[in-house]
Amino acid sequence: MSKCNQAEVSDTTKNPSATAAAWIGALSLAAAMGIGRFSLTPIMPLMQQDSSLTLAQGSWLATGNYLGYLAGALICAVLPLRPLSAIRWGAISVGVFTLAMGLTHEFELWLGFRLGAGIASAFVLVGVSAWAMPILARNGREQWSGRIFAGVGIGIAFTGFVGLTAGVGAWGSPATWIVLGIIALGPAVLLWLAPIPDDRSNAPAAPPPFGMPSRSALIAAACYSAFGYGYIIPATFLPALARDYIDDPAVFGWVWPVFGTTAAISTLVAVRLLGRLSPRRLWRGAQYVLAAGVLAPVLAINAITLLIAALCVGGSFMVITMAGIKEALRLGGASAAQAVGLMTAGFGIGQIAGPLMVGYFAESHDAFAWPSLIAVSVLILSNVALYAVNDAL
Repeated sequence: MSKCNQAEVSDTTKNPSATAAAWIGALSLAAAMGIGRFSLTPIMPLMQQDSSLTLAQGSWLATGNYLGYLAGALICAVLPLRPLSAIRWGAISVGVFTLAMGLTHEFELWLGFRLGAGIASAFVLVGVSAWAMPILARNGREQWSGRIFAGVGIGIAFTGFVGLTAGVGAWGSPATWIVLGIIALGPAVLLWLAPIPDDRSNAPAAPPPFGMPSRSALIAAACYSAFGYGYIIPATFLPALARDYIDDPAVFGWVWPVFGTTAAISTLVAVRLLGRLSPRRLWRGAQYVLAAGVLAPVLAINAITLLIAALCVGGSFMVITMAGIKEALRLGGASAAQAVGLMTAGFGIGQIAGPLMVGYFAESHDAFAWPSLIAVSVLILSNVALYAVNDAL
């Protein structure tokens, strides 16, 4: 074999292809986010039915998961990890913690498992962003980022269909958790066994030291935190809210699959829009759509407003996520993983506040209305900030 061919083989061995990066990224996000982050949402109505889970307890479980997500993001921001290792450890942990949810009825253990799943899912998101996106850029396939982030919506939709099947088939929440845990472990094991090469084309000789974030990065993180609070109430409680007004699980169970399917489709549309609009401009526009979805069930709760909420929130939150991460990668430069970690940390702070606010109002008739109105206000203020600091960003 000639030296030239040897060099080509060596380069292929060290540097994954864009196709491999897209598939691995999408599969990882489907399991980590669809199951690790959002599996509680469609299972909560089942837990309320067979485990006597209260709305306040459900809020604490959601908060525990989001607190773990924040902790994982901070770890990635302060201690940059090798992205592929973060993906692998995060994926296997999501499967284990999800499976464990179905093996006990102790609320304190549930809190610990959801906390662990949150940490693990943040590892996967930051790892995929820092590992797969540069590979796509190097291969001239940046538009494929929509395929990667479609994994989140696909995972949510799949989890929703499992929840729908469980509700109609009366599986019970423990069996549903176990099924989802086993499903999550499948791709996680493959990630460990497959000889996936790390991306070494642009890797620095040593991880860049953690430095003080720039003013632009701090402003973006603050706005991303507002987004985290703005979307999390419907993203956590929409099926539970639907269950309170629609008794048939074959009807209210469709809310979450619609949410996830719309999220998956929106990522593909977002890629095309990012080719025409700046990430910040797309971010602002999607937040107006998100605000409309959050507001709809406050005005009235019926099948139409619940559908509007699922379509608007599901169709916008991944668009904002992609635009925000793209902005973070631009602001971060060589410290891309740290910048994404900072944005994810801001997001985590915002989304922790949502379930806590619902829990605060849990005993009243306005358990969702007041937190949702606050969310709409926060989203509008965030957009005003993004307009006002246009030059700074």
